[in-house]
Amino acid sequence: MSTIEVTSPFDGKVVGKVPFSSTEQVQKAIDLAQATFLDHANALPKYKRIEILEKVMEIMSSQVEELTLLCASEGGKPYIDSKVEVNRAINGVKLAIEHLGAFEGKEIAMGHTTTSANRMAYTFKEPIGVVAAISAFNHPFNLAIHQVIPAIAVGCPVIIKPATQTPMSAIKLVEILAEAGLPHGWAQAVVCDRKGGELLATSPKINFLTFIGSGAVGWYLNSKVADGTRVALEHGGVAPVIVEADADIDTMIPDLGKGGFYHAGQVCVSVQRVYVHESICDEVASKLSKYASKLVVGDQMDPKTEVGPLINNAEVDRVEEWVNEAVTKGGKILTGGKRISNSCYEPTVILNPSDDALVSTKEVFGPVVIIYSYSDIEEAFDRANALEVSFQAAVFTKNLNTALRAVKRLNGTAVMVNDHTAFRVDWMPFGGANASGLGMGGIHNGMEEMSKEKMMVIKSSVL
Repeated sequence: MSTIEVTSPFDGKVVGKVPFSSTEQVQKAIDLAQATFLDHANALPKYKRIEILEKVMEIMSSQVEELTLLCASEGGKPYIDSKVEVNRAINGVKLAIEHLGAFEGKEIAMGHTTTSANRMAYTFKEPIGVVAAISAFNHPFNLAIHQVIPAIAVGCPVIIKPATQTPMSAIKLVEILAEAGLPHGWAQAVVCDRKGGELLATSPKINFLTFIGSGAVGWYLNSKVADGTRVALEHGGVAPVIVEADADIDTMIPDLGKGGFYHAGQVCVSVQRVYVHESICDEVASKLSKYASKLVVGDQMDPKTEVGPLINNAEVDRVEEWVNEAVTKGGKILTGGKRISNSCYEPTVILNPSDDALVSTKEVFGPVVIIYSYSDIEEAFDRANALEVSFQAAVFTKNLNTALRAVKRLNGTAVMVNDHTAFRVDWMPFGGANASGLGMGGIHNGMEEMSKEKMMVIKSSVL
């Protein structure tokens, strides 16, 4: 098997080598996963799965520092945030274990009609089958947890294809599962090209596809999956925030800053479009710009770094082009607006570019926040809702009626009140609608998606 080098996004230094699978090897992984699922004599009972997952938690908890360095080195997320990611991942395993205790069916009413007399009925959960997981680069360890651990918890063999730029975290998770006692065939990682990824996603032996990545690829794969394959897609958004005149500005600024510049803006629900009432727009813009200008940008392995590199140098080029285009369309650079190096871009705040600028219509996926002024909140809602994407949104206000109005009016699967759009905990439903995705993620929702409900109906003359 050939190998590929994994390099740091910051300086291009080689941080590891991983096996690279051919399409033939991807097919072998699919065959093994299906054979594992169909081997009923060696199926893993629930208590055994729990034992394995508890051991996974134990192993991960003993390797937090090692896992943090691994995650940061390949993904570019700052050390301090990568440590948070690893601790979240450990808690994600715990959430899966806990949810198994509440993973149950229900009684279906019978006997209230003559046709249903002398019967009782119950539903229960069964694993859906083989899971294919195609993952993204921006949270390489925790995304793998969200796609792999729910599958193992409910009894599904899983094959994960991590992003080729950040494959080591997913491979490490599979190794930890094996160390914890998970038998061969239950969890596999394949690093492969797009052809191999398409083979994995569209094989008739795959029962569930979980995809995290670009909308173009996700919707394409959704159109190609085999008949009957259940699909969950998580794409990006262009997250809108409404800031009303009565917002608590000083409390809000750190939230907007964290939501916009965390992981250099490479988050699918990163704060991007901030619509601010005209009476406070200058103050908000000034204070957010001051916040952004003080952020420490640089090597993600330095514990002092707050904003690391973009995932590759081409992304810096793209963000630079988009920011320059915003200026030609009326945008004013309040802070930033320039590359720092081949791999890093300044945290940037832009005021009032046109609504048809790229930074207003597409997901920047970089450290760029846009501020727009508005006079009427209905106008702000209409502008915020003008795009095809729909993920998380936010409103800042002290007025309960305004908050509830925003929750009702904003297109989004979640609307945060007095918090940034990138807020997430791993037990909440998480996913996009419209162009932003299909189905809901999160540990609990993932387990539900990877299961099917079966009903048992019993007929008896004594009932």
